[in-house]
Amino acid sequence: MKIQLAYGQRGLVIDVPDNAAILAARQSPGQRDEPAAILDALRHPIHSAPLKDKIKPAETVAIVHTDITRATPNALLLPIILAELETAGIRRDNITLINALGTHRPQTKAELRAMLGDFIVENYRCIQHNAWDDANLVSFGVTSRGNPVRINRAYAEADIKILTGFIEPHFFAGFSGGPKGVLPSIAGFESVLSNHSREMIAHPQATWGATKGNPIWEEMREMALRTEPTFIVNVTMNDARQLTGVFAGELLRAHAAGCAFTAQHAVVEVEAPYDVVVTTNSGYPLDQNLYQTVKGLSAAARIVRPGGALVMCAACNDGLPNHGQYAALLAQAGSPQGILDLLARPGFLAHDQWQVQIQAQIQLRSDVYVHSEGLSEVEIRQALMTPLNIFTDLDTLLTRYGPRLAVIPNGPQVIPTLKP
Repeated sequence: MKIQLAYGQRGLVIDVPDNAAILAARQSPGQRDEPAAILDALRHPIHSAPLKDKIKPAETVAIVHTDITRATPNALLLPIILAELETAGIRRDNITLINALGTHRPQTKAELRAMLGDFIVENYRCIQHNAWDDANLVSFGVTSRGNPVRINRAYAEADIKILTGFIEPHFFAGFSGGPKGVLPSIAGFESVLSNHSREMIAHPQATWGATKGNPIWEEMREMALRTEPTFIVNVTMNDARQLTGVFAGELLRAHAAGCAFTAQHAVVEVEAPYDVVVTTNSGYPLDQNLYQTVKGLSAAARIVRPGGALVMCAACNDGLPNHGQYAALLAQAGSPQGILDLLARPGFLAHDQWQVQIQAQIQLRSDVYVHSEGLSEVEIRQALMTPLNIFTDLDTLLTRYGPRLAVIPNGPQVIPTLKP
């Protein structure tokens, strides 16, 4: 049978045996009137006064939005928030939009226009967070775990702080959105590094769908609350990228409601592990580089048998990428076990170490193959994975590893879970 995979901006159609298991999140219908749903959430928020009632005309406003690696519909969401601010008397020159890059690369001018729309770029102050810019970071002390945290100055000094985002399953923070809009999104590099440390990443509760008892998420929550955000606007979407919910209001209550909604749809139980699991990184924008695909691999790894095979289908138009230290760390370590040995060295700390750590944990249990038009075979092998042509080589994998096949067409939008 033919299966459509989320792959780049076009998708990918593959043939799989008729007995393959197809794992997909339960789909909610999209909102009939998306702008109306957003406006209604701003005016009837969760555990909060309406947004326009929380602000005064002379106040300054910072709005944090996700970067180009996330599917948040910024160009839909932000104009409605901005219009509501203007209704409340906020002048445009008192509003700053912050691209929440975390430690990702900055966007080009063209990418910003594609993300936000020409009108916003031309009429508002739009800045890009820089996790290494000391002059534009403000200290918020240390967490209860003793980790120092510095946050973007434009956000810290604003009278009104609005966090926006997309709630989806997350491989070590439980769910995206909510407090992730502060840490790591607009935090200093050292704060990201300590929050994503080897010990924190290795914690058993730092995993899909878990917030309670998850040290990474709990530290994110602690620091986000310390910055006193005024309001959050988080959305959920179905596989067709239609808005299914808008969760606005007080940080913790609104985010919890969105997480509960997402979990109801994303958790898919299976009876037993599979020999081969074919997955994706949910297509563009999340599959722009191989670094990001560790998310999809991590989800699929939950249901592959020890010694089985994982197949990642991702466009990777942005390469490995060539920014950050993901590729360099893999080259330095030379093997999955080498990665864990490298990270265990006393005092070792490096950008992107969290991603290679999770990749290594996956590869010590399963073989990983990659189908990608954006990467050469050499690049895939440099990342310690094996290149594969999904159109010609899938039958060979099923012969080698076994016939039980699962396909996850939309990758990390699903939390595949083995039944007890």
